[in-house]
Amino acid sequence: MDKREFRTWSHRASDWSADYLDTISDRPVRPDVQPGDIGKLFADSPPETPESMEAIFDDFERIIPGGMTHWQHPRFFAYFPSNAAPAAIIAEQLAGTMAAQCMLWQTSPAATELEEKMIDWLRQAIGLPEQFSGTFQDTASSATLCAVLTMRERALEWSGNQTGLSGRETLRVYASTGTHSSIDKAMWIAGLGQNNLVKIPTNDDQAMDVERLRAAIQADREAGMLPAGLVVCVGGTSIGATDHVDTLCDVAKAEDLFIHVDAAWAGSAMICPEFRSLWQGVEKADSIVFNPHKWLGASMECSAHFVRDPATLIRTLSIQPEYLKTLGKEDIVNFSEWSVQLGRRFRALKVWFLLRAYGLDGLRMRIRNHVAWARTLAERIGAEPDFEITTEPVLSLFSFRHRPADLDSDLDTHNRDLVEAINNDGRIYLTQTQHDGKLVIRFVAGQFEMEETDAQIAFETICEIARSHESGR
Repeated sequence: MDKREFRTWSHRASDWSADYLDTISDRPVRPDVQPGDIGKLFADSPPETPESMEAIFDDFERIIPGGMTHWQHPRFFAYFPSNAAPAAIIAEQLAGTMAAQCMLWQTSPAATELEEKMIDWLRQAIGLPEQFSGTFQDTASSATLCAVLTMRERALEWSGNQTGLSGRETLRVYASTGTHSSIDKAMWIAGLGQNNLVKIPTNDDQAMDVERLRAAIQADREAGMLPAGLVVCVGGTSIGATDHVDTLCDVAKAEDLFIHVDAAWAGSAMICPEFRSLWQGVEKADSIVFNPHKWLGASMECSAHFVRDPATLIRTLSIQPEYLKTLGKEDIVNFSEWSVQLGRRFRALKVWFLLRAYGLDGLRMRIRNHVAWARTLAERIGAEPDFEITTEPVLSLFSFRHRPADLDSDLDTHNRDLVEAINNDGRIYLTQTQHDGKLVIRFVAGQFEMEETDAQIAFETICEIARSHESGR
């Protein structure tokens, strides 16, 4: 492809993108395909000779969109949203064109210095004090891994990377039963082991039981183990479980544990001051993560990782062979020393475009609307005689079950079949989870272009399919 063709096809791709966003609500949220249906449409072998862009683009339009789950659909109510505000999409196009490798200050000075500034803008936006700085990781899973590695190195007095873990004291990390599976995976990768992630039960309010945490730490010390860190959950994936951040931070400080707060989804809502009570005391943490790509509007991947003392993160992750040194420059930041990856994308550009194009007021309005619409929907579903709300809204997330009076089958099976029937219908997309040993259906509002009418469609779709599903048993 020469530069003239590049210009032509760039315009064509831009037009397709605009048309896609204009018409996305007319598509089913989840495609009606079976495993293997799409794979059969691709050639079995790579081409030996070049193919025309016309043919390539035609195949893209014919095969790909119809086989995608449409995460930017305004009635995507499953998992957590993975947003891409139009301004952020444009920034990604520009970043992709420059295709910079932003590992060091010298490899992309503007990218590094914009990242420093955007992290600080976000720090101010969510109300963290000035002593916090940070970086953009790819996802919260990576940020959590960085935190667990830091817990390990700090507990071992910064010797684990050099001498390994063999023959050492057994390190223990504590989290509630409501935390995300990425905590478990971080323990695997950090070499600490699944069995050394101590899952503390939660109370009726779905928050970690503080007294059980204290008892677990004491028992581990008495057994000769070494408590290293605590992961605090704010807005857990399943039902929005949230720990008592303030109290847990006090316990962890008293026990000399490194504190990581996982607010991957809920952290975006902290741009609204009225929601900050959800993580009161967060300023006591050592490490905090939230994903602007979930609820704020930045496109994947974009995870804001804040640290109280960056020296601990750098000491854990920095490695400086001669070929990565920047000669003749002092007091520079090389963000590859703050993350597991050496290679880094230009993530700060989309945050800059996003915050300027919509402003904090515009972003707050969206989040407040999502919370209000979800709460109204929960009230409407809860008022229906054959439904029950199983967990009350945490921000814009709640769960429910269909419970018909004359059901002659297992409730879990009925609701599993129901959520599949809803998703096959295509108007909305939901997911299920387990709560108190029961299968329940999750609803979470947060798609960037969602409107109040989309919540109304959700109510109508849920009730219609539940009752038709029941009558067709």
